[in-house]
Amino acid sequence: MASVAGAAAALASLSSSLLSKPSLSLIPIRTLPRLTCSLATSSSSQEFNITFAPPKPKPKPDSAELDQDALAGQLIIPWIVRGEDGNLKLQSHPPARFLQAIETKSKSAKKKKEGTEKRVPTAEPKYSKAARRFYNENFRDAEQRLSKVLAAAGVASRRSSEQLIFDGKVTVNGSVCNTPQTKVDPGRDIIYVNGNRIPKRLPPKVYLALNKPKGYICASGENKSVLGLFEDYLKTWDKRNSGVPRPRLFTVGRLDVATTGLIIVTNDGDFAQKISHPSSNLSKEYIAAIEGVVSKRHLLAISEGTSIDGVHCTPDSVELLPQQPDMPRPRLRIVVHEGRNHEVRELVKNAGLEIHSLKRVRIGGFRLPSDLGLGKHMDLKQGDLGALGWKS
Repeated sequence: MASVAGAAAALASLSSSLLSKPSLSLIPIRTLPRLTCSLATSSSSQEFNITFAPPKPKPKPDSAELDQDALAGQLIIPWIVRGEDGNLKLQSHPPARFLQAIETKSKSAKKKKEGTEKRVPTAEPKYSKAARRFYNENFRDAEQRLSKVLAAAGVASRRSSEQLIFDGKVTVNGSVCNTPQTKVDPGRDIIYVNGNRIPKRLPPKVYLALNKPKGYICASGENKSVLGLFEDYLKTWDKRNSGVPRPRLFTVGRLDVATTGLIIVTNDGDFAQKISHPSSNLSKEYIAAIEGVVSKRHLLAISEGTSIDGVHCTPDSVELLPQQPDMPRPRLRIVVHEGRNHEVRELVKNAGLEIHSLKRVRIGGFRLPSDLGLGKHMDLKQGDLGALGWKS
């Protein structure tokens, strides 16, 4: 009871002090209904009436100014702050720290909004393979050199296609063309070779990795060519790619008839030229099984290199592999990057050793999968092509 009475007395004192200060700004407040607070006990009861501000005064009929007498009766809500002496006091304006906090928050929100509006992607978007293919087929300049178009269409190799053009066996839009560099578009131009029209749609680029068996050569059109290992692949091409011409496959580089292992097969001449050219600096790793015993002297002799076709060639590294129970012959890991004909065999022969078997297991960053059997092939994915230094 005493606490309620004390609160009521404090409220009445605050109201009277507010109304007694004419210097404070007057803030009109909308009218609220009268609130009645009552307290009843067994012995007595007490009631407090709390009246809020009257309605905002209207301008005088003959003037736009407010009625000052009515305005003086308006209730004001001042700021109650603690002064430097530690006591509470009333003031008509907000504290400085309050205004500063509002200003700081406003600036922070504005800066965040500006940063969001100015945010732009810094990296180029990565498009899917299907999106790039759609762009190449519909928007990219489709004109290419005539010899390249013939090779891509599977007529012959690029060099043989140039010879066909020189021999006058190729016509473009009804006229004989003798210039291999002539730009043509197979989708618009009518191209005939020996009386046969090449298809308007060129086959897609194909990239394959083959585990070459012993006894096969890499040249096309020969007996036991490695390309003969793709007969089943080409026979099922029409079922897998309805309406798309078959690709003309060829090997990237060569392995001699007695060497096994990794070789790349494709129909993309630019890709083949890129990874087989010495400027690509792609290393190639071989595993050589050796007849007899290998000593430190042999390893030093191989590492010093030898002359091949008048050029001194040295390997990147030579290593004697640990002996294995199922492989009685010593094995050497030899890494080269020159890629000259019979380079590894010449290095071993110059050291006084004889090779029993030779296998290539790696080109660049792509390694022959251990589960890929002899004579089997696999499609190269985008990551595999990147390991070979190629970006489609």
